[in-house]
Amino acid sequence: MKPSWIFLLCLSLLVIPGTATGDEMLTIGDVFPSFDLQAHDDSVVSSSDLKGSVYLVYFYPKADTPGCTKEACALRDAWSDLKDAEILVFGVSYDTPRSNRAFAEKFSLPFLLLSDSDKALAKSVGADRFLIPVPKRISYLIGADGKILKGYPSVSPSSHAEDVLKDFESLTNP
Repeated sequence: MKPSWIFLLCLSLLVIPGTATGDEMLTIGDVFPSFDLQAHDDSVVSSSDLKGSVYLVYFYPKADTPGCTKEACALRDAWSDLKDAEILVFGVSYDTPRSNRAFAEKFSLPFLLLSDSDKALAKSVGADRFLIPVPKRISYLIGADGKILKGYPSVSPSSHAEDVLKDFESLTNP
């Protein structure tokens, strides 16, 4: 029996990386959506509590996988520079707070990892993928006014921290 064209279409979507279901990425100047997400330390991080702060929200596919580990450790290694620039960092995935806690502890991550288990934030910012159970590796640098300073539609795990610091410097000291 030959597979139907609908089955083949669905199968092809599984193989195409970065296929999004919801909105495309937000653009510079857009207000970042509000959120309340559970962190790996059992606190709840609310966007309303971040007003007046500059922060990076980076989406990662899965805790303790090679690319995600590389990105998290690069951000960890740049932590003192990020702190000096007064940039808060939040990693977001669909992982449970327990999985995120194990990941944060294993690699001594100094920032919070947030669980977007219902995928609401990922869907609202273009990080969700059709039929793929992990978010895209994208990031947003958000200004103190809650508006997007820079979006990162394609992130290199090893250089992302450096890219964010360079971009923030150029945005604040034109």
